[in-house]
Amino acid sequence: MRVDAAPASEREAPTRARLIDGTALAALIRAEVAAEVQALGARGVTPGLSVVLVGNDPASAVYVGAKEKASREAGMAGETIVLPTETTQAELLAVVERLNRDRTVHGILVQMPLPKHIDPDTVIRHIDPSKDVDGFHPVNVGKLLIGHTDGFAPCTPVGIQRMLVHYGVETRGADVVVVGRSTIVGKPMAALLVQSGAGADATVTICHSRTRNLADHTRRADILIVAAGRARMITADMVKPGAVVIDVGMNRIPDASTKSGTRLVGDVDFAAVRDVASLITPVPGGVGPMTIAMLLRNTARSAARTLGA
Repeated sequence: MRVDAAPASEREAPTRARLIDGTALAALIRAEVAAEVQALGARGVTPGLSVVLVGNDPASAVYVGAKEKASREAGMAGETIVLPTETTQAELLAVVERLNRDRTVHGILVQMPLPKHIDPDTVIRHIDPSKDVDGFHPVNVGKLLIGHTDGFAPCTPVGIQRMLVHYGVETRGADVVVVGRSTIVGKPMAALLVQSGAGADATVTICHSRTRNLADHTRRADILIVAAGRARMITADMVKPGAVVIDVGMNRIPDASTKSGTRLVGDVDFAAVRDVASLITPVPGGVGPMTIAMLLRNTARSAARTLGA
């Protein structure tokens, strides 16, 4: 499938956007990773992913559990290290240094957010860049920006790029608008898309909370990627007919009809925008599963490097 990036005036708006199935694509990637893990095991290396969780944030605990389950299913080794909220920064850094020295550990992930008394940037800088499978260390950020491929790119942006390639979306020469400038999604997403090669070669605009007339920017996007953290902020009138819409948002809103009393929605008004776009990611089931799949991919790459692969 290929999505035309021609101007809206040259094509009719679709009646209803097709869904980008992140769950199915993530399952495919995880199966590929499992095969790689098996091949590495035959050569004497079992990829190891260690996840560190500080405190008892419920959402973080759920994410960490999902990552541990996925790594086990892929045949990886590793551990989840749970530390109390009152853990000092020095104590956390000591754990990170131990994992840096452990040759059986190929990926280190410190779950965010951390308690307020711990500086996340300091922690990230102490992770060995060769084991920074989250792709947040300044060394990996720099490699991404200059186009080197021997580092690790953050999992969510590289997962989105894989989605675009898999679904045949033409990025070369396309106008891409990224809403959100976080170091986790927005900035690395732009850095990936402006490189040369498959799933890139795009013209990228980053919008944020200080952007004037946001809709003027989003309405010209062939590909609109939204990672702003505001429920349903992108409405149908802000989207160009036929655009590809990637919704990174995960927001809980009240919903009395559910058992929990809440419902998960994205940053895009999905029901309305689906009548304008050509392709769109749902929430949940879109970008989320890809993030974990690419984390496993990065960990397997790290392990392969110990063999010179």
